[in-house]
Amino acid sequence: MLEGTDTCFAPVLNFAEAPRHPHNIARGTFLDIDGVVQPAPATRFSRSAPSVGKPPGVGEHTEEILRTLGLDSDAIVNMREAGIF
Repeated sequence: MLEGTDTCFAPVLNFAEAPRHPHNIARGTFLDIDGVVQPAPATRFSRSAPSVGKPPGVGEHTEEILRTLGLDSDAIVNMREAGIF
């Protein structure tokens, strides 16, 4: 109802709707990288473009993170075998 008027408003969009909104399309707010729609980097400068890439897969870094948290290999194997990840 307010679209195209001189009123300050914005629709509340869910993540499925937001990438298809004309304003977000015009601004390049979302990127599709290898079939994964994701927000584009917010900072944009005339002489430098932020790098973007494929997001990590689910669980791709799980073991690395667990090691960083101090878990040993046996604990990680036990967690994997128990179906925790």
